[in-house]
Amino acid sequence: LYTDEREVPDGRKTINEANSKSAKHKAMDQALDLMRRMPPVNVQQNLGALLDLAPELTEELLSRVDQPLQIAYDEVAQKEYLLCDYNRDGDSYRSPWSNTYFPELADGAVPSDAMRELEANANEVFDAYREQYFEGGVSSVYLWEVENVGFAGCFLIKKGAEDGKRGLLTEGFWDSIHVVEVVLSDDGKEATYKLTSTVMLSLLGKAGLNLSGNITRQKNATAPCSEGHIVNIGTLIEDMENTLRNQLDQVYFSKTRDILSALRTGGDSANQDYKKNMSLQASIIGEMLGKQKLRS
Repeated sequence: LYTDEREVPDGRKTINEANSKSAKHKAMDQALDLMRRMPPVNVQQNLGALLDLAPELTEELLSRVDQPLQIAYDEVAQKEYLLCDYNRDGDSYRSPWSNTYFPELADGAVPSDAMRELEANANEVFDAYREQYFEGGVSSVYLWEVENVGFAGCFLIKKGAEDGKRGLLTEGFWDSIHVVEVVLSDDGKEATYKLTSTVMLSLLGKAGLNLSGNITRQKNATAPCSEGHIVNIGTLIEDMENTLRNQLDQVYFSKTRDILSALRTGGDSANQDYKKNMSLQASIIGEMLGKQKLRS
């Protein structure tokens, strides 16, 4: 038995390291599989319990499991903004409106001047897009440089049921998370945009109806830089959101309508059977009573 790591042969170390990585990879697959099977509406509670059981997977799980977006308030710009891993540094989060960390962080990471200017313009445009499409909610855009490639960004929208007409809803939200990587060509005239979009939807109705889940899709596109990155990314996100909205309508709402229609049909059929049985029972009782009268 080797009791001192320094005495372990290199081959034995390699085998042990490989086994350790394989075990961690398997544990991660099992954790992600478990999260997929749990109710999406309780994702934060389920993720917290899973992290308590497997703290060694904390960093990777937090980066791979989508959670509902949280809203914070920028006291400098006096505007709301959204929290995510892309604007977090330690326990502080950077606001896209004032470029300030809350709670205050002296040495927090911030984008370069050129990237910050592009980020500010993207937030204004995306805020107008949110108002046109969602008629409420909160949006945030965060950009950062990617060395020797170009840059990347995260475009977020959160719309809660309380932001609009609830109707039959008691609670609910729509979260859009769009992460895009921009790879510039060698001459800088074109760019390839790699988009990964996730929509998280949760609807809780007054009658106990619960529709919750998420959908993720990816799309790549190449476009000239002459019209600007904001225009190219905005067009890509708009098309992706329309696609995801249609898919959600087909998967969630159409299936729910089919189920409810089947339930109503079953209910009507059961009602008719019940009436027939009661009618038959009444006629039998009537005949029996009639026979008793004749005998008497």
